[in-house]
Amino acid sequence: MKAHEFCLPNQDETEICLRDLKGRWIVLYFYPKDNTPGCTTQACDFSNELEEFENLDAVILGVSPDSPKKHTNFIAKKDLKITLLSDENKDVIKAYGAWGKKKMYGKEYEGVIRSTFIINPEGEIVAEWKKVKVKGHVEAVKEKLKELKRAYN
Repeated sequence: MKAHEFCLPNQDETEICLRDLKGRWIVLYFYPKDNTPGCTTQACDFSNELEEFENLDAVILGVSPDSPKKHTNFIAKKDLKITLLSDENKDVIKAYGAWGKKKMYGKEYEGVIRSTFIINPEGEIVAEWKKVKVKGHVEAVKEKLKELKRAYN
């Protein structure tokens, strides 16, 4: 399936567009909010593995509704090495099906559904995870990427 085209500002307010990344593998992950426990763990896990992902010719992009300024603070506070994109109006989050009903403490509300996609160099979604559990997730994404790359070459 073709990945949805997007252009979003990163933490430095530089626009990052999917079309500019053609020819590379992309790990695109959607998360609810900067500086919350699960999101922090996930961002730190991706940061800690960034070199391995780069060795696999992959770019890691995290997307949340937080502003570029909040992303800058999150990156500085947690010493993150990954790129975070701001989707304040949630258009891209919704286009990828990462927005919907969630439940916490018996209350139902709308929010970001933690999701991850691997996009191949042609711009096609070749793997996806919905309702991601943070523990062990980055490792699973890395293994899947290795498997996809072997099949791709």
